[in-house]
Amino acid sequence: MRRVLAVHFAPCALFVAGVLALVRAGSFSGRSDWHAVPPEGPVAAFGLTATVTVGAALLGLLLQPFQVRAVRVLEGYWDRWLVTAGLAEMLVQVQRKRWDSLRRRADGTAERDAEFRMRADARRRLAAHPPADVLLPTALGNALRRGELSAGERYGLATLASWPRIYFQVSDRLADALRSTRDSLDRSVNLCWSFLALTAAGAVALYDESADWWWCAAGLTLASVAYKGAVTAAQAYSGLMHIVYDLHRFDLLEALHYPLPTRESEGDAFGDVSDLFIHGEPPDLPYAHPDTGPESQHGAGEPP
Repeated sequence: MRRVLAVHFAPCALFVAGVLALVRAGSFSGRSDWHAVPPEGPVAAFGLTATVTVGAALLGLLLQPFQVRAVRVLEGYWDRWLVTAGLAEMLVQVQRKRWDSLRRRADGTAERDAEFRMRADARRRLAAHPPADVLLPTALGNALRRGELSAGERYGLATLASWPRIYFQVSDRLADALRSTRDSLDRSVNLCWSFLALTAAGAVALYDESADWWWCAAGLTLASVAYKGAVTAAQAYSGLMHIVYDLHRFDLLEALHYPLPTRESEGDAFGDVSDLFIHGEPPDLPYAHPDTGPESQHGAGEPP
């Protein structure tokens, strides 16, 4: 319930309330009269509250199935659309230039304390990015891609294929941290879209009222802040993904009833498991069933 209210209802309520304010001010039909926005009397206030509540609830229900798509658009997966494919390539080049700049700064020499701090900051920021050849057009996409392409790969597991399975093996405390961070990410993304939508609505309603263009400026500023919050949450989520594989990769093997590997064979074992997830090819690994009692010492159908 808390996730529904914070992630879906609140951003939709903000959008509905903003559009309703523009309508009550008469911005779509003429000069805006902001004095007409506040309700007059308790009955009008109750009616406005009910309108915002019902409208936000319906809008939230309609948009909830598209939550993943809302995040992916801000990540920069734009190659499917001809109009945005060129823009995506241009922004990727910008991201690569920033990556190269961070690399040069991280590898540079330092003689003074300020230079040491700058190099350390560049290394920290570079660690939050994926390799240069797989960069996405946006900071949000690169923050999430770092976890998607490296969390499990360090041990031979394909992260995208194994994540839905290993997620159910995590401890309760780690699962709470993952849910909380993911909620922060989704909430920030939805707030960003709400502010962008309010900016667009304001541009349509106030295009001929230059004195009220503060509405659009405020909307873009708040959308930028929300987007920055989404990037910060995405970086934290990617870090938690790495922790999941550090602590629970062997729990995944036990859940699949495969034997635990040695340090030398770990990469091969997890590579075989990844082939199972991706291609459906059974790994060349024996089953290791837990000893549950005397009957477990016998094969199937074999009398005790």
